Amino acid sequence: MTLQRMDNVGIVVEDLAAAVAFFTELGMEVEGRAEIEGLFADQAVGLDGVRSDIAMMRTPDGHGKLELAQYHSPTAIGDGSHNPPPNTLGLHRVMFAVDDIDDTIARLRRHGAELIGEVAQYKDIYRLCYLHGPSGIVLALAEEIGR
Repeated sequence: MTLQRMDNVGIVVEDLAAAVAFFTELGMEVEGRAEIEGLFADQAVGLDGVRSDIAMMRTPDGHGKLELAQYHSPTAIGDGSHNPPPNTLGLHRVMFAVDDIDDTIARLRRHGAELIGEVAQYKDIYRLCYLHGPSGIVLALAEEIGR
């Protein structure tokens, strides 16, 4: 057997509508929405009484996908920290390539994004930054400049 592809990255959010608006502003498209509940959901995730809403977001090229999920039951849990530092254990960040990093940051700030550090330049190749998105999601942006 061989791996076929990476299908999506799942992210649990507090406010699905706000997360969809944020990632739409970034340039992703809603591929579909669904209400998830029932025995199959309980079995798949290993929780009892799962009831959630999801939105599948897709990148413009159709290859990258995020599954955003808002749990209604059981209640989503967390440590209350919505701004974990980049060296926190676990899923580190999701990176997106953009055409204009400054414009992208400005548009995402209107949806609550906050820079973690600053926009940095790596040689004459990339401009990069990390930001906090909805529900403390760490996002990275990269603008290729060395063509």
